[in-house]
Amino acid sequence: MGKEPVTEQFFIDKLTEAKDHFERALDCKHTEFDDLYPYMIEHPQFFWYKRYVAWSELLTIKGLCEELSFPWREKFTTNQVEYLEQRVMSAKVLDFWFEKNEALI
Repeated sequence: MGKEPVTEQFFIDKLTEAKDHFERALDCKHTEFDDLYPYMIEHPQFFWYKRYVAWSELLTIKGLCEELSFPWREKFTTNQVEYLEQRVMSAKVLDFWFEKNEALI
């Protein structure tokens, strides 16, 4: 028996996991990345690198969903979609991803 073909739901599930991973990295919460590099936790740059890796993962899966015409935008707010389409993990992304700080602008 062969494997089932990869479905749209598989990619949407992976997108949701990547979003959660990025959000946990933003909040400096534990991710599987911490388990891969436990000796790095003491380095101040670790959390920036961890966020970069999570952002890259999110962009990659978003790009695959887009290429396959799977509806990825529904999982994000309007501003988050804009950040993902711009691709750059700017200070704005870090500060306003959760949108709770937007009232401060």
